[in-house]
Amino acid sequence: MSARPPNGAPPSPPRTALVTGATGFLGLNLVRQLTDAGWTVMALHRPGSELKYLRRFPVRLTEATLEADSLQRAVPDGLDAVFHTAADVSSWHGHRDRQTRANVDGTRHLVEAAIRRGVRKFVHTSTTGVYGLPGQPFDEAAPHLGRGSRFHYQHTKALAEDEVRRGIDRGLDAVILNPANIVGPYDVHSTWSRFIRLAAEGKMPAVPPGRCCFCHATEVARAHVAAAERGRTGENYILGGADASYLDVVRALSEILQRDLRARSVPAPALRLAGRTLGLVSRFTRSEPFVTPDAAAYLCATLICRSDKAVRELGYRPVPLRVMLEDCCRWMQDEGLL
Repeated sequence: MSARPPNGAPPSPPRTALVTGATGFLGLNLVRQLTDAGWTVMALHRPGSELKYLRRFPVRLTEATLEADSLQRAVPDGLDAVFHTAADVSSWHGHRDRQTRANVDGTRHLVEAAIRRGVRKFVHTSTTGVYGLPGQPFDEAAPHLGRGSRFHYQHTKALAEDEVRRGIDRGLDAVILNPANIVGPYDVHSTWSRFIRLAAEGKMPAVPPGRCCFCHATEVARAHVAAAERGRTGENYILGGADASYLDVVRALSEILQRDLRARSVPAPALRLAGRTLGLVSRFTRSEPFVTPDAAAYLCATLICRSDKAVRELGYRPVPLRVMLEDCCRWMQDEGLL
């Protein structure tokens, strides 16, 4: 039985949450934080999703898509929070229609379901990509240069934020989080787990010339929980942290893995040319290339963001690059992925 508080009042019932994208990298970290904190969690997953890691947590597995009818059935009345982490992060032109359906239409459908079902808090996972490629350090006051960008992922995530704000205009209590590059445990298929594997196997003699911010998956998940508890309605919160080049990442991995991972930085014009060439070839092969034009542009850019607002209001904690890489490598090794 639950112990009664000192004043004799009955114990509060556990808070309830629904998490979309629960089988994904961030979704799994968020599910862990929520269940550890005593939340009752409904974990949404697509039909046919790999549930190996999600089954490790005490959650209610709920099969659904981001279609309107599916979400109206899946979202129950009176949830304390909905965490929308699901997204299509592809940078390939062949996935544009699919990406629009997931990122824009899917967000609109979930916002509608949340309003109809009386959800108390809606926490939307966006990206620093909505701010475009500004070329200088930025914070939440920067313009959303991603809206209308030729980079479709940026564009769709900016439009997804618009859908959330339309929900706010209708009374939805919603907060938007904008993580940078997430690194940490439960990374099975993301860009950074692939980067680590290639580096560890000595298959990355050259690395992109860009520089960006990295954030720890555990701290990003904790910030999501804090946003549900005290995030201000309609506010964006950027989650950044370690400012590093891709060459810095390889050097840190060399020390962590105790391997001589010699690498050099590839010239930006060469990487952009490779992206354009492979992108053109993919129009004939109809298969996603190793490097797309959009990905090449990102990997050549300098993208430095500021997280002061999230630190101040959500208690967000930036983590040194080496710490998050160590945690990611340790988890991958324990899972036989590295």
